[in-house]
Amino acid sequence: MRKLVVDISISAENYLAVYEGAAENVFATTREGLSVRFPAKILRPFVTHDGVVGSFAIYFDNDNKFQRIERLG
Repeated sequence: MRKLVVDISISAENYLAVYEGAAENVFATTREGLSVRFPAKILRPFVTHDGVVGSFAIYFDNDNKFQRIERLG
């Protein structure tokens, strides 16, 4: 299984675009400098009134299909 670590800071206003159907993906840069795209809906458990802020480990299988996400620290 492949793990990517990203630091995310998305305001509540920006994440609202997901609920409104205007956005489906998040584009981020891993700590290793790789550009990644993943479904915004995987962040739903971590949305607060401030948006989504924190460091996350995102796990993918060998076919690059999402498996799980964890908040770090």
